[in-house]
Amino acid sequence: MLKKRNNQARSFEEDEAYLVREAQKGNSQAFGLLYERYADRIYRYMCLRLGDPVEAEDLTAEVFLRALESLGSFRWRGAPFGAWLFRLAHNIAVDYWRKSRRQFPLPSEVSHAVPNRNGDVEKVLERKMLLREIQEAMKYLTPLQQQVITLRFAAGLSIAETAQVMGKKEGAVKNLQHKALKALRKLLAKPTRA
Repeated sequence: MLKKRNNQARSFEEDEAYLVREAQKGNSQAFGLLYERYADRIYRYMCLRLGDPVEAEDLTAEVFLRALESLGSFRWRGAPFGAWLFRLAHNIAVDYWRKSRRQFPLPSEVSHAVPNRNGDVEKVLERKMLLREIQEAMKYLTPLQQQVITLRFAAGLSIAETAQVMGKKEGAVKNLQHKALKALRKLLAKPTRA
């Protein structure tokens, strides 16, 4: 059983470090809490990288299985646990594509990854159309720009977390993001051909 938190609120980082230490000791409840923190974000990342919700579910499960298997060797090296998980997710996605000898696609449908709970059909359709336009435009970005956009906006990582996952400096990530967004704006401003 996890120790109850004392009256002093711990920071997110302190709480996460505590959960990681407990999980490393074999505490399944602590690992479960880490899973709850990151599963949705890892799944959204995989959906956008793979374009297939079923494969995304399978590979998300694989990320957490590998994380559990290698948790004992995890060491704090200036990067948060989440960055370690996303790097693991990235490596698993790359391995998947190498084995299947495909290139990273952009998904044909990501509405399941960004659920709309308000039930407004018109808004849902507009959102799907916009997502398709963005997906089509992203094909013209470099793989690094695609990765930055996916980590920042699908997985919701900060600049610092994205830099740690990608093994780049924060300035390089900001530059990649700026160029990617600029290119997307330009591509999306072009009229579509019928």
